[in-house]
Amino acid sequence: MAVLQQELTLGEAADQLARALPGHRVEILQGRLTVTPPPDGSHALSLTKLGRAFDRAGLVEPRCEYVQGVGLWLPTLPADFAVADLSVVDEDFRDAHVTKNNYAPNVFRMVVEITSSDWSDDLGPKVECYAQAGIPAYLIVDRKHDEVLLYTAPADGKYPDPQRFKRGQDVTVPESVGVRAEIPADTLLDG
Repeated sequence: MAVLQQELTLGEAADQLARALPGHRVEILQGRLTVTPPPDGSHALSLTKLGRAFDRAGLVEPRCEYVQGVGLWLPTLPADFAVADLSVVDEDFRDAHVTKNNYAPNVFRMVVEITSSDWSDDLGPKVECYAQAGIPAYLIVDRKHDEVLLYTAPADGKYPDPQRFKRGQDVTVPESVGVRAEIPADTLLDG
């Protein structure tokens, strides 16, 4: 008896993986399907502390919000999307829905990634994708290399070299985000 096999699109394969692996992050970056396991406790705590710093700085206002795990449609290839750890978005970001759980890049003010087992994606393809999408600020808490990187002001689809923050230094959130905040790099790296 012959078995018919149906070839899946990349988007369909991503949907199937997301259903089959609850808690995992499924993304398509530059036409490549990626799956990341659930974050560890330090990763989650870093996000909590970053959110608290935003609250203290007065980020929660009628003009913007910070959200975790929201899909960002990427203009790099038709099926590309990323699910950032944390994003600062315009308050009306839900009006910029593109497809599935993904929103247009123009409503994102800053994207934050905290490295885990997929650290090379955060430091490579995502830098390129977020720059091409015009995301004003991309903050990477690079636990693999024990530093924080801040990319800002993309031009012609590329970010200039990042600001690098080592332990003992404060990370200054850029004005484009809509709030002035300084967060110790140690807090972000340690959770």
